[in-house]
Amino acid sequence: MKKSCITFAMLSLASSIAYGQSSVTLYGIIDEGINYNSNANGKALYNMASGVLQGSRWGLRGKEDLGGGLSGIFVLESGFDVNTGKLGQGGLLFGRQAYVGLSNQYGTVTLGRQYDSVVDYLGPLEAGDQWGGYLAAHPSDNDNFNNTNRTNNAIKYTSPNIAGLTFGGVYALGGVAGSVGRNQIWSLGAGYSNGPLVAGVGYLNVRNPNTSFYGAGGTVAPTTAGVPGSNFGASPVISGYASARSLQVIGAGVAYTFGAATIGANYSNSQFRNLGDRTSGPVPIGGISGTATFNNAEVNFKYQITPTLLAGAAYVYTKNSGANGSDGATYHQGAVGVDYFLSKRTDVYLIGVYQKASGTDSSGKEAVASINQLTPSTSNHQVAVRIAIRHKF
Repeated sequence: MKKSCITFAMLSLASSIAYGQSSVTLYGIIDEGINYNSNANGKALYNMASGVLQGSRWGLRGKEDLGGGLSGIFVLESGFDVNTGKLGQGGLLFGRQAYVGLSNQYGTVTLGRQYDSVVDYLGPLEAGDQWGGYLAAHPSDNDNFNNTNRTNNAIKYTSPNIAGLTFGGVYALGGVAGSVGRNQIWSLGAGYSNGPLVAGVGYLNVRNPNTSFYGAGGTVAPTTAGVPGSNFGASPVISGYASARSLQVIGAGVAYTFGAATIGANYSNSQFRNLGDRTSGPVPIGGISGTATFNNAEVNFKYQITPTLLAGAAYVYTKNSGANGSDGATYHQGAVGVDYFLSKRTDVYLIGVYQKASGTDSSGKEAVASINQLTPSTSNHQVAVRIAIRHKF
């Protein structure tokens, strides 16, 4: 009897210790404000918009100590629209992230819906991720630096920090019987941080991007006679390239901080390859073939005026080589922003973006300005202004 009592006490103690070494955290962001679009299909537009600087979300993050330096981890993160209460990412319950995995001193392996390596290592070096939101992203976020698209069915490795160096990779299974390569996604990246210097590189390769990547938000369009509909959206910057058999993105970025100022630059090359594949997406009337290439170059600057006041500015040059022998389109975009922190968790911010377009866009028509995620302009220029409040919990 005495031994039984001792055994029970030891098991109870072990159970309480294990419980004490486990944690689950509830967190979130509410980002809400007013947008102005100078030309939304020919008319000025004022509207409420949620999740511009950072997507509005709530999530659960958990970690359990399994002993020997090994931990079990998970993240479930749901996006939502503050104005309507509806789910984001095409109505997916955990559309932002949903994964589970293991972590130890050699790195972390996770399985589920996750971010690719371009997002992880280059996104933080873009003005959009810092103070400009999706309005300041590269046109139509053609390189995914601003995390417009997630990766489903992904296996991901992230290294530990080794003297400032981190690296990782993602492989997503296509899940198509008899075709291992169809819909597969893979990416690699690395980052370095040492004092005032931050740098990153990334590579992304997506097969059948219209269905595997752009359709990963739960908004896959209906098919007609077995041909996939378009998930590329309404932006004429890329909407004509839904029939690409693959998408390749190569990028690099750097930032350097001196005192209260940080100056940064990044570059990406995005290629929509083998256009005209009807099994990937719809082909424009008249047909399309070849490869459409985007070269994006950005310089950005931010200054911490006071501990509670931040200002930033950025310029983006984007050149699309076009397809079918087209000269393509050119986009010039400037952005400015001011962010004032009322507390550690609450801030108010102002963002302004101007874009000018020229040449021939992906639809084969005269290029019009199309600031990311806004209704395109009917002219070659467009202005967007946002004033908003953000709260983190």
